[in-house]
Amino acid sequence: MNKQLSIFTTGSCGAATIVLCAAAMPAMAVDFDGYFRAGPGATSKNAARACYNLNGAGISGAGTHYRLGNECDFYGEFGLAQIGTADGVTYKAKVMFNEFNPGTDIGTTSSSFEQMYVEGKGFDIAPNTNFWVGKRFYGRVDVHILDYKFVQMDGVGAGADEIAVAGGKFGIAYFRADNGTQVGTSTVPGTRLNADLSEMPVNPGGKLRLTGTYTKGDFTGGTSGYALSLQHDQANFLGLGGDNTAWVQYAQGSAGLNQNLGSSMTAPSDTRAFRIVESMTWQQGAFGGQGVALWETDKDGTTGLKTDVISVGGRASYALSKNFKLVSELGYTEKKPDNSPTQKLAKFTFAPTLSTGPGFFKRPELRVYVTTAKWNDAANAGAGPNGLTGLNNGKTSGTSYGAQAEIWY
Repeated sequence: MNKQLSIFTTGSCGAATIVLCAAAMPAMAVDFDGYFRAGPGATSKNAARACYNLNGAGISGAGTHYRLGNECDFYGEFGLAQIGTADGVTYKAKVMFNEFNPGTDIGTTSSSFEQMYVEGKGFDIAPNTNFWVGKRFYGRVDVHILDYKFVQMDGVGAGADEIAVAGGKFGIAYFRADNGTQVGTSTVPGTRLNADLSEMPVNPGGKLRLTGTYTKGDFTGGTSGYALSLQHDQANFLGLGGDNTAWVQYAQGSAGLNQNLGSSMTAPSDTRAFRIVESMTWQQGAFGGQGVALWETDKDGTTGLKTDVISVGGRASYALSKNFKLVSELGYTEKKPDNSPTQKLAKFTFAPTLSTGPGFFKRPELRVYVTTAKWNDAANAGAGPNGLTGLNNGKTSGTSYGAQAEIWY
């Protein structure tokens, strides 16, 4: 949840009169929001910590990272937003930066501004339309246990949304990646257009979302791309106290399945990807959880080779008291590149957890965990010379343990 603070605009007041000026100026609301995860961890019989994931998952980078007890980094997002009304226009100006460390210590980190934009609604030319310009997160929808967003139209751009169409809401946005922006193997200027029709009622408790994307690498050798995502959300799925989301997604050329730029802005039109995802959540008394099943096939238009990916898994929590839960997560993934053996990985985590409540999504959580994983030689080979864990020990199994705090606010 956001925390709202009250601040005063002081203009150019000097130090001697700041109190009087603050009292004279109007109060403005500021929202503070964000997320972080942090904690120590180790791998049995190794000096370095290891996490367990197949190396990528097809051209599109499909989400197959079962994250509980399997995150080797420190990461945080910290945002501030000023919200106000001026002459009938409601506006928000938001800034967010992040902090990232790939290891478990407090050494070298990287930081950047992830969001910096202004949006407003109530302009006389279209009072019910929200207009925005800047760098922002946009149109995101994720599966939490994978830490992967199956729709993610983030970028630097401009757009208009919340337009009433067909019983739902329509948005259109233009994004631009300037010279020097790195997209996969391409350094680009590039353009992306997104059209998003969401919240269309199609059945009791069910809503449909249709998102379309056009991309273009605006340089010698740059290519075009197209993508389409069909998403269905069902509230209180099967009466289990949670929701269900299903996606059918297609992309070709320089577009990605997540409705953003693809892995290369020079990808030919024969580069294609198709994905089906099913994810449900539930909460029945003390018992909550989230599950996911995924199938994806990708074709590299340059080599003509295909890669197929399947993944299935889930996380479950059971509250023994208001603030103490037992949480476990099991995930299995296979990746089959053409002309190569099938890569396989299974991972299981058990995590006694302190929380602010018994619900599955209640945060903050303070966890201790043990994670065990098993994979095959093909997974080691696919990950490169240092193997799946990066420890260069040739093993096909491993156990990690540690503690983690996770919070969003």
